[in-house]
Amino acid sequence: MKNQKSRFAKIKNQKSFTLVEVLVGTSLILIVFLGIFGAYQLGLKIVSQSKNKIVATSIANGEIEKIRNLSYEKIGIINGTLPTPSGILEAESTSTINNVEYKIERKIKYIVDEADGTGAQDSCNWDYKRVEIKVSWSGRFPDEIKLATDISPKDKVQEIQSCQAQPGGILTISVFDAYGNFVSSPLIEVKDPSTNETVVSATPSTGKYDFPLATSTYKVIVSKGSEYTVDRTYGTDEIAIPETPNPIVLKDEITKVSFQIDKVSSFSIETLSSWGQDYFSDSFLNESKISTSSNVSISNGEVNLATTSEGYLPFGYLISIVISPSDLIKWDKFSFSDSEPENTDLKYQIYFASGTDWILIPDSDLPGNSTGFDSSPVVLSNLATSTYLNLKPKANFSTNSTSSTPTLFDWQVSWINSNPTPIPNAQFSVRGEKIIGKDISENPVYKYSTTTISDSSGKKDLLNLEWDNYTFSIPASSNLDLANTDPSPQPISLSPNTNLPVKLYLDSQDSLLITIQNSETLEPVLSAIVRLFNNSLGYDATQYTNEKGQTYFIPLISATYNLEVSALGYSTTTDSVSVSGDVTKTIKLNQVE
Repeated sequence: MKNQKSRFAKIKNQKSFTLVEVLVGTSLILIVFLGIFGAYQLGLKIVSQSKNKIVATSIANGEIEKIRNLSYEKIGIINGTLPTPSGILEAESTSTINNVEYKIERKIKYIVDEADGTGAQDSCNWDYKRVEIKVSWSGRFPDEIKLATDISPKDKVQEIQSCQAQPGGILTISVFDAYGNFVSSPLIEVKDPSTNETVVSATPSTGKYDFPLATSTYKVIVSKGSEYTVDRTYGTDEIAIPETPNPIVLKDEITKVSFQIDKVSSFSIETLSSWGQDYFSDSFLNESKISTSSNVSISNGEVNLATTSEGYLPFGYLISIVISPSDLIKWDKFSFSDSEPENTDLKYQIYFASGTDWILIPDSDLPGNSTGFDSSPVVLSNLATSTYLNLKPKANFSTNSTSSTPTLFDWQVSWINSNPTPIPNAQFSVRGEKIIGKDISENPVYKYSTTTISDSSGKKDLLNLEWDNYTFSIPASSNLDLANTDPSPQPISLSPNTNLPVKLYLDSQDSLLITIQNSETLEPVLSAIVRLFNNSLGYDATQYTNEKGQTYFIPLISATYNLEVSALGYSTTTDSVSVSGDVTKTIKLNQVE
C-alpha cells in the first residue's frame, strides 16, 4: 500500500500541458505543415504556369511568324476599320494543347510616323503596321502572355497602296525653283486629262509629294499663286510631241515627274529710234546765250541795230555762245526768223573752233558762208563732225537808212545725236527659248511667244514672265527693222523676280521726226496733236508730242504728206512735208491771244 501511495504521489507532483500550450503547439505544427503544403502548391503552380507559358509563347511566336510571311496588304483583321487595317486574320481564335485551351487575340493597327510628315504633308499617314498577339488560358492557374512586332512595307508603293481603295501605283512629284532648290508649299494639282477635273491635290511644305493613284494617265499642273510661274504636263492632243508628257501611273510602280517654278519677272520695253534730234535756240528774251555783240540792242525778244541821236548805226553784229552738242552724230540745220525792211540787210555766217581760235567755215565745206546766208534754213548736214565739233552762228546787221533796222527774232541750230526718240505704236515680237514640245512637223513649240505693240508713248510692259532667255524681233509684215537692243546681244537673259528694262532701237528706210515749238520762245510744246496723212496712199496717223515737243512717224513710204498740228492754247497749223529717207521738220505754233 505504501508503495502504491508513493507512486501516486510522484505522479501528482509531475507538471502537465496547459490549454494554451496545447494551442500554441498545435499552431506551430500547422504553420510548419501549411508552409510545406504552400511550397508544394507553389511548386505545382510554377511547373504548370511555366509549361503553359512555354506553350503560349510558342503559339504567339508561331502567330507572328505566320503574319510575317503574309503579304503586307493581307496583314489585317477581317472587316477591320481604321486605324485597324482590313486583312485575312481573325481577331480571336482558340487552340487546345495538353488539355489546356488557349485563347489567341490579334490586334493590328496602323502607326503614324512623324519622321516623314503627317496630315497634308504625307501622302499616306499609315506608315507601317504594329501587330500585338495576346495568348491567355483559364483553369486552376490562369495567365496570359503578349508579344508585339512592327511590320514595314518593303517600299513606298506598298506603303501608299495601303491607303488606296483600289490597286495602282505612285506618282511622285518634285517641285524645284530656278536654282534647283525645292519650292516650299507649291500647289500640285493632279487632273483627269479628259475632263480637266481635279482628282487630287496637295501643297507639301517639302516641295515633294507621293500621290497614290489608280492605274491611268494624269495631267499635272504646278503653281504657287500669282507671284509664281506655272509648270504643267501636256497630252498629245495638245502637242504632238510633248516635252513633259502627261504621266502614266502603272500598277505597283513609282512614276517620277519634276517641275520648275519660280517668282515671275517682267520686261519694261521702250521702242525707240536709233537716233534723235536736239537744238540750240535763242529767242533773245535775255543775253544769256550771247557771247559777243557790237552796235546792237536786245529787248523784248528782238535784236536791232543800236541807235544814236542821229538814228540807227550802219553796222552791228551778234555771236552766240559755243554750241557743243553731246552724242553728236551729224549737224542738221541752222534756221532763223528775221525782218529786213528796205535799205537793210541781215546775213548769217557760221564759225568753228580751231584750237583757241574761231574761224569762218570755208565755202568748200559750207558754200555761201563767206558772203553770208539770207534764206532759212541753212543745211549743215555735210559738215564733218570730226572737224566741226563746236559751232557759233554770227548775225551781221547793216542798214543804209538811219530810220530803218533789220530785226532778228530768233535763231536755232539743230543736230542729230544718238539720244533716241520714242516710237509709238511699234509692233514687235518676243520669244523665249524654253519649249513645251514639238508640233506634227517636229518644229519646236515655245512656252512663250507673242507679238504685241507699244503704246502711244513707245512703251510696253510684259508681265508674268518666266525666267528664260528671250529674243526680240520685228514681224516680217512690218517695214521696220530692229537696229539694236539694250541690253545686247540677244538673247536677253531674264532672271526670276526681276523687272528688266529693254530698249528696242528701230529703223526704217523712210521716217519723219517732227518737233513742235512755241513760236515766241522756241520752247517745245508738249502733247501737241500731230496728224500726218496722205489720202492717195491710204495713210493717216495721229500722234502726240513728248516733253521735247517731238513725235516720230515710222515707217513711211517715200512721198509727200500733209500735216495738221494743234495744241491747247495755240492756233492750228497745216503744212506739208516731203519724206525720203530720215527727215526732220520743225513747226512753230502761235499762241492764241
